[in-house]
This record gives sequence, C-alpha cells and structure tokens, in this order.
Amino acid sequence: MIISASRRTDIPSFHMDWFMSRVRAGYCVVVNPFNRRQVKEVSLAPADVDFFVFWTRDARPLAEHASTLHALGYRFLVHWTLTGYPRQIEPGVPPAEEILAAFKALSKRVGPGRLIWRYDPIFVSELTPFSYHVANFAALAGTLSGCTRRCVLSIADFYPKVVRRLRTVPNLRPIPNPEERPEFGPMMTNIAAAARAVGIEPVSCAERIELASYGIGPGACIDSAMARAEFGLEVTRRKDPSQRPACRCVVSRDIGVFDSCPRGCLYCYANK
Repeated sequence: MIISASRRTDIPSFHMDWFMSRVRAGYCVVVNPFNRRQVKEVSLAPADVDFFVFWTRDARPLAEHASTLHALGYRFLVHWTLTGYPRQIEPGVPPAEEILAAFKALSKRVGPGRLIWRYDPIFVSELTPFSYHVANFAALAGTLSGCTRRCVLSIADFYPKVVRRLRTVPNLRPIPNPEERPEFGPMMTNIAAAARAVGIEPVSCAERIELASYGIGPGACIDSAMARAEFGLEVTRRKDPSQRPACRCVVSRDIGVFDSCPRGCLYCYANK
C-alpha cells in the first residue's frame, strides 16, 4: 500500500509530530472528508507500507526524521512545491532562498530521484504575468540543477472557494484561462526548455489541456515506474479512481485532513 501524506495538507511542515507518533503506533485513523461517518483504520506498519509520498512546501521538519524513518524500514518520496511567488499570493511560505537551501540539503541525503520539484500551480496574474514565470522558473531550475530529476507543472484551477478568496485581495487580477492567451504557448515552451537545459524532466499534473506540443509530457505524481526505479518495487498500476479523470496516479491511501494547513496560499484547493 502506498501512503499519501498528503494531498490534503502539509504534513511534513506542520504535522510531523503527529505523523511520527502514528508511525510508532503502527496505524492511524482516517475520516472520509466527503462522508464523516466513514472512519477507517490504516496500517502504517513497515510490512504494509510500500512507501510514503510526502507533499510539502517545506520539508525541513521531515528531514529531521528521515534517518529514523529509514532505520524503521520505511521508504519515501517527496513532492516539494517551490514557486517563489510574491507573499501577496503565498503569505505563509518561507523565503525561496531558505527553501532552496533546504531542498539541496535533503537531496544530498536521499538522492535527487526521490525529490520531485513542483512548480505548481502556475498562477498567472497581473502580479505574475507570463514573462514573470519564464524568468522565475529559469532561475529556480538553474539553482536546483542536480538536486532533482523531475518537475511537475500544472495550471491553477479556479474553484469557487478560490474565486471567493481572490475577491478579498485588492489589486490582484488573476487570468483564469491563461491557455487562451497567445503568450501561453511561448511561456510553456520556455519553461520546458529551461528545465531540460539543466537535466530536469518537465511533466504535467492532471491537466485538461494538452501540453506535449510545448515539450511537457503527461506525468503521474504517484508513479509505478518511479517506484520501480527508486526502490525496486512492483506496485499496482491501477489508476486511482478517487482522483480527477486526467490524473495518472496509481492507487494510494491519503491520511491527511483538509483545512489544516495555515500557509494561506490564495490558490489552495485544500482550504476553505
């Protein structure tokens, strides 16, 4: 069983004490976020966990426990979101310089194949126009050269709760459908080229639009091929039915809880 920790919140940043306590107990309890009457116990025993997939903006608290997890017999991958956006958009995210240094440090410990950089979502606005993303991505990619082998890209989705949140921010005008603008293609082509120039494979995440023509192939964030390459494991190849139709991820069990990340990113789908 693959354990996702978590698409619903930033466990590595804010809930590592809870996570390690559950690891030592050998299980956790998960409430179905769409039906709170459904409560299930999930085994976290090493024999039952193929590997953990961590999702985070800052893995430094996780890094403090990496040696313990390895000693206990656990394997893990880390999806690490790093965009470097202005604080007006990501008010609770540490400065990019700090995160870059921490990313490099963890890469040296676990290897570049087990850290996946997420430039996600691509939030296009008057504050972060198309030209901003071209320059910003290239600078980050250059700094992360040799520290990761893959970058996951996606375009921001404007869920109703995101739209309501954006209305409260003065002087921020997002572009909800950037793919309809002529600047979109050149932006994505330049991003893909900047990634490949430093040995990073750019892939998309559950995109409803085709990005292959820009040099960005479809990716799977939880990938059976990566499990085989990094851990020598053969895991399920069955698509996760609980994810969006365009998602290519294999089945995993998420142990997180929505509305439990305090970062306050404007585009976040996991917080009301």
